[in-house]
This record gives sequence, C-alpha cells and structure tokens, in this order.
Amino acid sequence: MKKPIIVALIAAQLVSFATPALAVEENNVSNGLTAAGSPLGLHGVDPVAFVTLGNRIEGAAKFTAVHDGVAYYFTSQENLDAFQANPGRFTPQNGGYCTFGVSVGKKFDGDPRYAAVVNGKLYVFLNEDILKAFQKDQAGTIKKAETNWKEIRSLAAASL
Repeated sequence: MKKPIIVALIAAQLVSFATPALAVEENNVSNGLTAAGSPLGLHGVDPVAFVTLGNRIEGAAKFTAVHDGVAYYFTSQENLDAFQANPGRFTPQNGGYCTFGVSVGKKFDGDPRYAAVVNGKLYVFLNEDILKAFQKDQAGTIKKAETNWKEIRSLAAASL
C-alpha cells in the first residue's frame, strides 16, 4: 500500500520540476480578440513605425500579423512585411509590459504613449513619470529588467 503512495509522490515531484520548462511567456495585450483571433499587442500601435521612425502611429486591422499569439497592427504592407521578416527586431521588450515595472519584479501595463527606443529596441512604460525615471538610468533599468524578465516572463501579472 505504501509503494503506490511513494510512486505518486515521486511522480508529482517530477511534474513540479518540469513545469517551468512548459511555461509560456505572458504578454501584455488588450482584452478581447482581434479579427485574427488573437489579442492585440502594443495597443494597436505599429511597432515597425515606432522602432524605425520613432513615431507612435496607430496601425490598421487590414495590416495584421500574429507573433507568439499576439496580433500587431501596421500602417502599411511594407511595415507588415518588415515585421514578418524579423519580428524579434520590432516586438516590445519584456512582453510589452512596463520596463521599469519589470526591473522591480512587477508586470504593469506598457503604454506606447510612454515609450523609448534604445539601441534599436522598443521599451514601453506605465506613464510619463515612470518614463522619466527610466531616462535617469536607462542602462541600469534595462539590465535589471532583462534579469527579472527571465524569472517572471511566464508568471501571471496578478501573481506578482
């Protein structure tokens, strides 16, 4: 009788060790689904225009790409094609969550009205005050966010 219990406990322990490998990155998206069947990322702002031009321009649903389960809108077929050729270049860092929040181990909404492109990468922030705090120590904040993101990327925002 004890043997099945021990086997069950060992199996449960093995599953708990395997869970992080099965974890999926949680992205910051709008509620609901787009016509593409995926939630909208970056509040509908064209990430290619942001990274290449530094402009916050609303994209259009007719130019949609889905990457890692997140739909992104673009202003043109050209921007859509550029994204599809290299999505990692244009997607917001830290799953689209506020970079400063991630640097302190939290997941706050990343609002593209408060964003910065640093070394060709797009970082979004909760609000103007947080963006200003980031600008005082960009390198340090990015480094902390990169370290923390590895730990919290698959955790629900509400659990942090």
